Amino acid sequence: MSQYVVLIYEDQARYATMPPEAWGALVDAHNTFTKQVSELGGTLTGGGALASVTTAKTIKGGGTATNGPFVESKEAFGGYYSFEARDLDHAVEIAKLCPAPFGGVEVRPLVDPSTNPF
Repeated sequence: MSQYVVLIYEDQARYATMPPEAWGALVDAHNTFTKQVSELGGTLTGGGALASVTTAKTIKGGGTATNGPFVESKEAFGGYYSFEARDLDHAVEIAKLCPAPFGGVEVRPLVDPSTNPF
């Protein structure tokens, strides 16, 4: 099994107007996703949601910190899951089930430095 990460990108402004029942449904959808990972033969190894982009600080080349995310975009990186899957096709199958009602997801393999030193 290899390691993969699902990166969740969404329009965070849409969450500001979500009614409470929609929040509950979204939490349920993420709980279902975590169960589906193992049902599909994967192993969830981590994950987390990020605070709003309004809390972000970006530090570029010269070391100067600025307010906001690294890339200015309507959709922002808001969370991730890391998991083990057989191969990239298997990882894509799993990633397709990840809830992202206001955006989408990206799946990437993690680099194993023992076999791929970049």
